[in-house]
Order: sequence, then C-alpha cells, then structure tokens
Amino acid sequence: METIQINCNEVCLDGCIRPDRCQNQAHIESASKFINETSLDKMHEMAEEARRKKMSAPPQWVIPDWD
Repeated sequence: METIQINCNEVCLDGCIRPDRCQNQAHIESASKFINETSLDKMHEMAEEARRKKMSAPPQWVIPDWD
C-alpha cells in the first residue's frame, strides 16, 4: 500500500479525513496522554513559567537583509 503524505493544516480543517491512517497519530497519542495525566493546575504553572521566561528575555531585533 502506498503512503501518501497530505498537508493536514489545509486538508483536515473540519476533522481528520483519514483517522485510521493519520500521519500525526503519534502526536495525537502523546498529546492525549499529556492531557489525561497532567492536572490543570500543573498545566497552568507550566504556561505561567513559559510566559515569565519569555517576558524576562531580552528583545530580539530582526534586521531585514535588503539587497
């Protein structure tokens, strides 16, 4: 059987069109496991820590490369 790669961001907007052969199945399973095993308070702590880390980082300037 031939494996066809599809762009899920474009094709699966209304839901997975190939749930039995989803190429992102490993990500779905790991995300479901994380959600089921992690308390909402712990997720909130993780998000708050990431926000604090981002806010305390120095600004990153993007200088365009105009030729």
